[in-house]
Amino acid sequence: MEYHWSANQAAQKKTPDFKKVGKVLKWVMALGLVLLLALTCWYTVDDKQQAVVTTFGKVTAVTDAGVHFKLPFGIQQVHKVDVNVYQKIELGYRSNSSEEGYNLVNDESMMITGDYNIVNVEFFVEYKVADPVRYLYGSYQPETILRNLIQSQVRNVVGSSAVDSVLTDGKESIQMRVKELVIDILETYDIGLTLVDVKIQDSEPPTTDVIEAFKAVETAKQQAETVVNEAKAYQNAKLPDAQAQADKLIQNAEYLKQARINEAVEQVAMFNAMYKEYQLNPQVTRSRMYYEAISSILPGVKVYINTSGEDGGVDMVLPLESFVENQTSQTKEPNKTQEGSQN
Repeated sequence: MEYHWSANQAAQKKTPDFKKVGKVLKWVMALGLVLLLALTCWYTVDDKQQAVVTTFGKVTAVTDAGVHFKLPFGIQQVHKVDVNVYQKIELGYRSNSSEEGYNLVNDESMMITGDYNIVNVEFFVEYKVADPVRYLYGSYQPETILRNLIQSQVRNVVGSSAVDSVLTDGKESIQMRVKELVIDILETYDIGLTLVDVKIQDSEPPTTDVIEAFKAVETAKQQAETVVNEAKAYQNAKLPDAQAQADKLIQNAEYLKQARINEAVEQVAMFNAMYKEYQLNPQVTRSRMYYEAISSILPGVKVYINTSGEDGGVDMVLPLESFVENQTSQTKEPNKTQEGSQN
């Protein structure tokens, strides 16, 4: 009996306890479920992204950078979109790691200008996502739509421009026109993308001879601008001296003008005085004017006035110089008196 009991006891010790094993498995499954929930209920968004949250396929939220909660088991799904990152489109070339730096794409770069010339124009375009919801669900392949739109407007603008403008001094204007046209059309399409910048990477004719000719034209334009700038500098240096000389001439002319006016006023005053005396004594004034005329016509000749009376009185001969001096002093005296009264 003792033997059989010991054998049964040993057999019981070797038999596994399924209840304990079941409990351990339950705990392991519960822990795994908790970990699964923890992994599927939380998501993180970095500072360059926005996340579009869909619930059963319908957009329900757009979240910014940070840690966020979502429903597990595929009930809610998260689609992260880079919104604060500038992305690029290359038209007419493709960047590579070779020594040349890029490869030409003739199908995109070769265009016809408004004056029926052929040019190769390469554009570099920057854009970013403005609306992540419209970007994901508003259209199919929005980047392809944007590329085709830009290429269409580039050909439109280049096709309405002269070849000189495309190759030399009209590049900035072409860039601005393309950008404005694309932005207006993007507002209509509403594909969730916004255009940041459009730049002409390079533009050149398709042949070497034409390239050299346009380089010579550009050099001539630069030399012309240099000459114009030098002429403007010379003008700015000489203009103050010329202005000062002109002011001096104007001031001199004003002085001469005023002197002539004063002289004319003086002569008018003298004439008025003489006319007044003439009205009082016409005969005397006529005689005096006659004697003065004789004196001016015959300079150096002494003129004497015979004052013999008609009644046979005593003859008197008077020199004209004293008579003229007396008349001149009498004419100036009223002017001095008038000036004193005005002062």
